[in-house]
Amino acid sequence: MAGITINTSTLRQARWYELGVRFLLGGLITVITGLVAQRYGPGVAGLFLAFPAIFPAAATLVAKHEQRRKQQHGMAGVSRGKSAAAVEACGAAMGSVGLLVFAAVVWRLLPEHSPALILAAATAAWAFTAILIWLFRHRRRG
Repeated sequence: MAGITINTSTLRQARWYELGVRFLLGGLITVITGLVAQRYGPGVAGLFLAFPAIFPAAATLVAKHEQRRKQQHGMAGVSRGKSAAAVEACGAAMGSVGLLVFAAVVWRLLPEHSPALILAAATAAWAFTAILIWLFRHRRRG
């Protein structure tokens, strides 16, 4: 079983305007969430906080990077770009399950316990869930 690795080579491929798009979209979604909280309250705004703020920009940028890499070698790269974006979407979905577990732990513990205990328990539950999902998916892929 291969371990988790970090590949920093893609950081050098990112252009400044692509990073700007990520920050802009993330900030825009945060502002919209704040406006929703002012108008409808924190319960409704909390639903917007679960939205992966930079995922739309990240998925399109990953697809463009992969396509560009293949084009440098004389291939179209469209299929590879779509596949890379699909993998990114799968990771976002798995992360959302972890976020759901985090929220459920906070919701359950919030009235009776200290914020530090709640944060520790919710973070541990999120990490456990994320690792469990990753291991399950990794084993299914073979």
